[in-house]
Amino acid sequence: MHVVPGLKVLYFGTPVVLISSLNEDGTANLAPMSSAWWLGRSCMLGLGNNAQTTANLLREGECVLNLPSSALVDAVDRMALTTGRRAVPDYKVKQGYRYEPDKFSAARLTEQASDLVRAPRVAQCPVQLECRVVSAHPFGGSEPDATAFEVEVLRAHVEEDLVIPGTHHVDPLGWDPLIMKFCEFFGGGHNIHPSRLAEGWNMPHRSRPTAV
Repeated sequence: MHVVPGLKVLYFGTPVVLISSLNEDGTANLAPMSSAWWLGRSCMLGLGNNAQTTANLLREGECVLNLPSSALVDAVDRMALTTGRRAVPDYKVKQGYRYEPDKFSAARLTEQASDLVRAPRVAQCPVQLECRVVSAHPFGGSEPDATAFEVEVLRAHVEEDLVIPGTHHVDPLGWDPLIMKFCEFFGGGHNIHPSRLAEGWNMPHRSRPTAV
């Protein structure tokens, strides 16, 4: 039997993406997000208009989409409830967000120079996609509070061990992306780490019963 629960959130399960971009002063910003999908060489990104990343993409017209494996969940969670925007919006303050000017250091991740864009890559991420912004569209009803970015992938960097030898394809058995479902972290189909983001957004969580 189906019910109509009036869902508040529709993150049924999408890969976590660490978007690296450049701030106005030339320093690097890094932001975790999970509203992304790909088709061919293009990707659509959904970002809130109060995000520093949104301002950076509109101004710079480029970014890197870094895809962490599930093994990097600790680093991703260290960035939860942080923002690169100096003036933190009131609603984010209430959720526990704080201004963090150096996201790479906060997450204990390493900047790696890109080939075609100015924004750095995340060295520890097995997949890194250098991108340019193609278009930006208001998103979210009559008074949009988000922006949908279409970006073109200019160059893809993939850990050699993940590429099927003799092909141009990623091994789906070897690639274990970090997945976010309803603000909770998953890898290999299992809930793998407590989520500070879920706490900040007061997301309910029901643990599986322990086998006896």
